[in-house]
Amino acid sequence: MKKLLLASAATMLAPAAMAEDIKLGVLLGFTGPIESMAVNMGAGAELAIQEVSESGALLDGSTVTPVRGDSTCIDAAAATAAAERLITSDGVNGIVGAACSGVTGAVLQNVARPNGMVMISPSATSPALSTAEDDGLFFRTPPSDARQGVVMAEILNEKGVGEVALTYTNNDYGKGLADSFQAAFEGLGGTVTIVAAHEDDKADYSAEVGALASAGGEVLVVAGYADRGGAGIVRASIDTGAFETFHFPDGMVSDATVEKFGSEVDGSAGQLPGSDSPGAEKFAEVVGDAFDPTSIFAGESYDAAALIMLAMQAAGSSDPKVYKDKVMDVANAPGEQILPGELAKGLEILAGGGEIDYVGATAVEFIGGGESAGNFREVVVQDGKFETVGYR
Repeated sequence: MKKLLLASAATMLAPAAMAEDIKLGVLLGFTGPIESMAVNMGAGAELAIQEVSESGALLDGSTVTPVRGDSTCIDAAAATAAAERLITSDGVNGIVGAACSGVTGAVLQNVARPNGMVMISPSATSPALSTAEDDGLFFRTPPSDARQGVVMAEILNEKGVGEVALTYTNNDYGKGLADSFQAAFEGLGGTVTIVAAHEDDKADYSAEVGALASAGGEVLVVAGYADRGGAGIVRASIDTGAFETFHFPDGMVSDATVEKFGSEVDGSAGQLPGSDSPGAEKFAEVVGDAFDPTSIFAGESYDAAALIMLAMQAAGSSDPKVYKDKVMDVANAPGEQILPGELAKGLEILAGGGEIDYVGATAVEFIGGGESAGNFREVVVQDGKFETVGYR
């Protein structure tokens, strides 16, 4: 009864508005090189949407419905067409996405900006997006690869690794991460023996692996995708004996990697966005056994959806041209901290004119331009599984 009274009071205090059927686009790579990751990413975003919709606390009792679109991760034309459909046909009020940096940039410039649509990506990490013209419409919950490259270099340096070979998927994500890592690793006194791009979906990677092996290195850094070329590089390396130990950035820290290779890559390491904050623990409780709460970008997806809806409440409007200016406000201090499972509480505080600091599943803290300050989870492969060994 007390909870019902609170919800009723919050509704009375909310800005005068008609209840709406708000729609949120969930534009992720449901096919393509991160399709194994997108399963739990979509589930994370839709969990936040369900939580808010069932609360009845958003904008005078408005409901929220997710509408999926496929960004493919690699086909900019398909991604922009999917985004246009979400806006013009489905009438979405915001977009969780896109997934993958190249298509995210294309959607931002060709669709979101012309239509004044807010996008919060849970997985686009290219440093190039930090300086993209966005009219205040674009945000992202994972940290930039400018930060990941430094973290990766520090991990390898601390392990005593002095020489590495580096291969990257030939797109915005791979190139940006490779450049960041190389600069950081060499800055720490390390040597990158070769930097070589690879294309996805080739039947044979023996030529690429031959060149990497000829250059040498104690570890092969694979800045690729677990469902595409990165996996092909690892398989060819193992089969030829070129490399036994690998370092995996976020695009490779996937269930697909250990399903394909298991204990063959024991001793390899990697990192992905993640934290050991109270929000991460709470997120695991909220998710229960619905899906794996530790899977890559699942928490970031929940947070992206949550931030859009909380910003709507703060603005008293579902119009992205209006609520875009409230995203930074609800994400950062000052205000009462809001964890996963507490979205109704956050909505009620905002409806009453109060302030919130959304911590979420990933300890969200936005810095200039809607960038996430970011934390990383360090992993190693033990007995064919990724095991967490620390946070940075």
